Amino acid sequence: QVQLLESGGRLVQAGGSLRLACEGSGITLSTVGVAWGRQAPDKQREWVASVTSGGAADYADSVNARFYIFRDNARNTVYLEMTSLQPQDTAVYYCNTFSRGQAYWGQGTQVTVSS
Repeated sequence: QVQLLESGGRLVQAGGSLRLACEGSGITLSTVGVAWGRQAPDKQREWVASVTSGGAADYADSVNARFYIFRDNARNTVYLEMTSLQPQDTAVYYCNTFSRGQAYWGQGTQVTVSS
């Protein structure tokens, strides 16, 4: 059974940094693309960043140069390093992947940025 578990979200002041983790079980994350998305209150879920199985990363314009997605294959984990956080980054952050014709999402982790 494939499961994704996000962690690392918490309350942080504006300008601060956080590192979110997405740990996979039942799947080898190094063999699939993994994405991070977020959903703020009363807004639709939006894509934030993704990394291919080959390691190529891509970012939404709103987070480019502030967020960094990277893998730790030994831990079967994909991280999202977030810097220069702003109140508009407040959201539940989810990781997701797609394998064998099925999409998988974690339960999310809450990030709150205070001004």
